[in-house]
Amino acid sequence: MQERIDNRGRTRWRRFAAMMVPATAAAGAILFGMSSGAIASNITVSGQTFKVGASRLEGDGFKQYGGIVNEKNGTVHPVAVSEISRAELYHLCQSVRADLPGMPVVLTINAGDGDKPATAKDMLIAMDSLAGNAEFTNIKIGRDASDLNPSARTGSFGQNAEHVTITNLEQVSRYTTAATFNLTGLKLKVNVGDDAKGKECF
Repeated sequence: MQERIDNRGRTRWRRFAAMMVPATAAAGAILFGMSSGAIASNITVSGQTFKVGASRLEGDGFKQYGGIVNEKNGTVHPVAVSEISRAELYHLCQSVRADLPGMPVVLTINAGDGDKPATAKDMLIAMDSLAGNAEFTNIKIGRDASDLNPSARTGSFGQNAEHVTITNLEQVSRYTTAATFNLTGLKLKVNVGDDAKGKECF
């Protein structure tokens, strides 16, 4: 099964999210996501997003469902949560932008160039958006999320696949964790001022 996710990461991805967001969300009753959370309840996020790009992602043991992350000030962010048992990321790029007064700063991390990808085990990603071309192997759509992760809310939407391939990956994330993350050929750089222009992954 192959699905096109447009370059803006909005059309079908938003349709997926919309299936998980009830009308009562505006009143604070967020149905989708986790009561305690596959993302540990004692984890708080910065509130700042970061970008992740890759020419190709190969992932085994793919699961996806809705979730929430919290800032220390109490702000709640609905997110799409993806779990991948084992991932390979080719030409990985990660960037974080900070606009200091009169001095933009972009931190970039690159890894997995050539034929040696970056690899991760037991990866969990909480994201705002995703763009690229995705192909799923033996996908099951519409599963109860709590069957995929016991911490997910019973009755909320989930899907899983044996394998996923995503090319031209462009992802905006709020939180990522992994049991192991091997960054082959790691390159980290702090780009300041004029050097920060055009340095984000996309």
